[in-house]
Amino acid sequence: MSAANERRAAVTGIGVVAPNGTSLDTFWKSTREGLSVLDRVTRDGCEHLPLKVAGEVRAFEPSSAVEERLLVQTDRFTHFAMAAADLALEDARLGRDVADDAPFSLGVVTAAGSGGGEFGQRELQQLWGKGSRYVGPYQSIAWFYAASTGQISIRRGFKGPCSVLAADEAGGLDALAHAARTVERGTDVMVAGSTEAPLAPYSAVCQLGYQELSTDADPARAYRPFTAGACGFVPAEGGAMLVVEAESAARDRGARVRAFLAGHAATFTGASRWELSREGLAQAIRGALDEAGCAPEEVDVVFADALGLPAADRAEALAIADVLGAHGRRVPVTAPKTGIGRGYCAAPVLDTAAAVLAMEHGLVPPTPNVFDICHDLDLVTGRARAAELRTALVLSRGLMGSNTALVLRHGAAA
Repeated sequence: MSAANERRAAVTGIGVVAPNGTSLDTFWKSTREGLSVLDRVTRDGCEHLPLKVAGEVRAFEPSSAVEERLLVQTDRFTHFAMAAADLALEDARLGRDVADDAPFSLGVVTAAGSGGGEFGQRELQQLWGKGSRYVGPYQSIAWFYAASTGQISIRRGFKGPCSVLAADEAGGLDALAHAARTVERGTDVMVAGSTEAPLAPYSAVCQLGYQELSTDADPARAYRPFTAGACGFVPAEGGAMLVVEAESAARDRGARVRAFLAGHAATFTGASRWELSREGLAQAIRGALDEAGCAPEEVDVVFADALGLPAADRAEALAIADVLGAHGRRVPVTAPKTGIGRGYCAAPVLDTAAAVLAMEHGLVPPTPNVFDICHDLDLVTGRARAAELRTALVLSRGLMGSNTALVLRHGAAA
């Protein structure tokens, strides 16, 4: 991910299926306007659970995006992934025949936190309600973390490097970094990102053990990081996929370079040990900046992890200050995910998509539902803020203890 590398990794396509939009234009319009779509959970079987608020993708019809033969084999998280991958490839102007000439030069990498819980629940209900004869053969693969990578690559004929990161939230950024390094090593095109579907009853129950999960029933107050009323995060479904390719190849075919994946680093500090995440996240930021050849004062915007617990929020604010110094108190910080929920591995990929769009439009999107900030951050709230954005820093931490930072450069950067 070196800027001096002639094969430096460029983002040429973005596809989004999110609670606030199932197209890139709708997603960006909702994000820049600070629209909050958090609402009461409506999924059947969740009515009695302590989890009351989430970010649901309601404007998505799987049958309009995925062939019937694949719908019956796959879970909702893979439906999101296939749809987002199609949108990203279309955005990059890579058609259905892109793999015809050199299929081994195209690959896929995704990150997944939970896999296909909804498909698995349905099959378990069939097993216990009707018997083993009613369990379909696709249960063995539909739940699997790698299902999205597999289905995208098979469907599009991509036979290059394909992989999956079974990870917590920070794995979304790690997948993008993995794609960038694969491109630098010689692969022409990588489709990379993450989608999640954690709102089926089985999946929701599994999340109830997280002490960081908000159980507030008020959508306007359930997820308010960096405030005195912070009480945890709310989950979300959906996600994003990006097309990553070598800058030289992209420019040769006349493709638009939307951004560069310039630097990445990751650390591990242990599950729910948020006081330790200050040092771990700071180290990840330093590593990402070093790899990007970026000075702290060059960072123009920070997309925060924004967990929503006082200890975690304090650690993140201090980590930013530890690395960026006085500049860290002036640089705009934002957390658009407070309007759509925290989609586990998909959350930082959606942040990355928003960061690319923010640099293109010269606007820092606001942090919905947040106004009474109690940390020393220039958190953008209310309205989007106009700014010249050449470098964006995206942060992510996982409930299991991962800390990751990703540096993005504007697509017009030299």
